[in-house]
Amino acid sequence: MTDPISVYSMPGTCFFDLAPAAGGEPYRIFISIPAERPPAGGWPLLVMTDGNATFPFAAASLVTQAPYPTGTNVGWGVIAAIGYPSDEPYDPLRRSWDLGPPPVKSYPPFVEGGPPVVIGGTGKLLDFIENELIPRIAEMVILDPMRRSLFGHSFGGLFTLYALFERPGLFANWIAASPTIYWENSEILKNEAQRQDAPGNAPFLHLSAGEYEGDELAPFQYRNEDATARLEKRKTERAVLLAREMAERLNGTADGLRTEFELYAGETHMSVLAAAVNRAVGIAFAVQSLTDM
Repeated sequence: MTDPISVYSMPGTCFFDLAPAAGGEPYRIFISIPAERPPAGGWPLLVMTDGNATFPFAAASLVTQAPYPTGTNVGWGVIAAIGYPSDEPYDPLRRSWDLGPPPVKSYPPFVEGGPPVVIGGTGKLLDFIENELIPRIAEMVILDPMRRSLFGHSFGGLFTLYALFERPGLFANWIAASPTIYWENSEILKNEAQRQDAPGNAPFLHLSAGEYEGDELAPFQYRNEDATARLEKRKTERAVLLAREMAERLNGTADGLRTEFELYAGETHMSVLAAAVNRAVGIAFAVQSLTDM
């Protein structure tokens, strides 16, 4: 007779579904709130996209580092990851709409006979974050409005850049991992050129990419049948180059924006997620800020 099997859940974490007030399908909000008493100014907050995929990494990273702040420079804080009511790590259709910047455009279905893929809803998701998600979390726990961070990977990284350029005062830290800057002939650069100055404290932008998102494939990828096509796609996307150039271009600009680019050794576009989320936790919940260290 075998022992009974139980569902595992990480202590201190939960989720709830929250539908936009304007209508539409609900989001699943994965949240982690420290058990400790909040500091006088409230907890720092890390908001993440693709929550079904990113939240497990973030929650594990926080609980293994925050108890040892002198060794990790990571303290406690609140994580709120925006996902979807699904057991899958990604919802391709919904994330395309939510994370793909305007103008609204339609693309062929992901699978034959499926619905078209539509992008352009980033403004609506930003409204939801600012006017509904953050106030809802503030009803649950005291937050520090000066220590809010946003993280996104891939299309989520593109969303993070769009949000920074459109509403720079909403977060203090912007963490864009492997952002798809090349999307639609780098249309995001138009948003960059028209971006607004950040009110108050100068924001911090962390851009990153995996080593094998550049001109070279990972060693194992050269053995795959699609190696040639994949390498040509890398040259078109220029993920490492475009992110590095954006960091250099924006650092120390008129509004005091500070930037940093980081290349993760040995990582591909998907394997980089764990390292990038870990870095986001380190930035969002740093005991000492980068400028103090």
